[in-house]
Amino acid sequence: MDLKTTIKEVISIFHASPKVKCTERNLKLPVDSGRVVAVLGVRRSGKTYLLFDTINRIVKAGVPKKNILYINFEDERLLLRQSELDLVLQAYRELYPDVRDADIWFFFDEIQNIEGWEKFVRRIHDSVSRHIFISGSNSVFLSSDIATTLRGRSMNFEVYPFSFDEYLRHLKVEQNIYHPNSRAAIINRYYDYLSFGGFPETIGLDARLRNETLRNYFYVMLYKDLIERYKISSASTLKRFIEKIAGNITKPFSVNKIYNDLRSQGLRVDKNMLYEISSFVENIYLAFGVAKFDYSENKRTASLNKMYFIDNGLLKALAPGFSVNYGKLLENAVFLYLKQNHGDLYEKNIFYHKSKQECDFVICESNRVVAVLQVSHQLLEETTYKRELKGLMEAMKAYGLSKGYVVTSEQEETYFHEGFTIEILPAYKVFINPDFKFR
Repeated sequence: MDLKTTIKEVISIFHASPKVKCTERNLKLPVDSGRVVAVLGVRRSGKTYLLFDTINRIVKAGVPKKNILYINFEDERLLLRQSELDLVLQAYRELYPDVRDADIWFFFDEIQNIEGWEKFVRRIHDSVSRHIFISGSNSVFLSSDIATTLRGRSMNFEVYPFSFDEYLRHLKVEQNIYHPNSRAAIINRYYDYLSFGGFPETIGLDARLRNETLRNYFYVMLYKDLIERYKISSASTLKRFIEKIAGNITKPFSVNKIYNDLRSQGLRVDKNMLYEISSFVENIYLAFGVAKFDYSENKRTASLNKMYFIDNGLLKALAPGFSVNYGKLLENAVFLYLKQNHGDLYEKNIFYHKSKQECDFVICESNRVVAVLQVSHQLLEETTYKRELKGLMEAMKAYGLSKGYVVTSEQEETYFHEGFTIEILPAYKVFINPDFKFR
């Protein structure tokens, strides 16, 4: 069978296939932007299903399914070269000569597998149709790369593993905190989510298979996204370095200290490479650095970063010591919530505060601090309460705020102290309230 015939078969099978059932995500891709909509994010986070959800939406809105050209370039039958990409367009036109080019909706999944895909997409956008959606999970598919290669034609959207409300939606748990039975089910699932994370394929797996799946995700990222892309020669050193990141989650992270630790273990390490790896792991959505807040950008850059992981389940698979540490797991989960709800794709705007005391998170908008919050699994002990309060009060005073937040697992109270308001909020309520914002 020649390649064009194979492509026709792939297109026809998609058109004859039933609707793909998708868990509704909070992120909705725009369908009338006139731009190339690029879906980015960590591997196995649900990018393909977000494309299917978008297809379901436009079909429901009246677009005939035959007008949709969906291709998954991970299909082993479609090992195309750049010069063969036009066969996709030729095959579709021959199948549906009655469909105008401008009415074709293009969905190209994992398109980064085709070298030189950018020129093809630019040509489609400029001369065929403005309905183009692309996705990619390899580290060659970075937001900065997309903006450069598509030369201003794209809009980029990030997909993460399930948030807590998406996780409940996937499990069909009613999100009614006012009914006792529903609230009990939500809290029960909250601790599962805190411990096992939100990668869609791992939900419901037994512990052994879940950990095996998550570690497989990690090894694919390690070898495909890091070693292959960045030409890193020592896989063992890279693996140890990332495990060190996982083991030091939520604490200021010193590359120099880890460099000395690895050297003391007899490993040959390039310190400059370790600094570069810290940015590489962020590029592939594996872990994220949070700098100490300062109004001076130079001082922010020079500060030690705290590190947070893309998913609690993946974190635990690499650092088993977190299995019972709800405090750190909650802080990591809160960071992910903040990144998705208060973060910015192109600029850092989530920081931590450190002076005499420490405050876990500082949220900025246009270089102005709009909220500060502490994270503590529970505030039952007096020493814990005083420590969290001191750091929060110092941060509120430093940035001229009259209100601060403490996010716990289940406690909920409001305190008034020295003219300041302190809201203690349960994370499970924050995570499922679509209207809540830290302000």
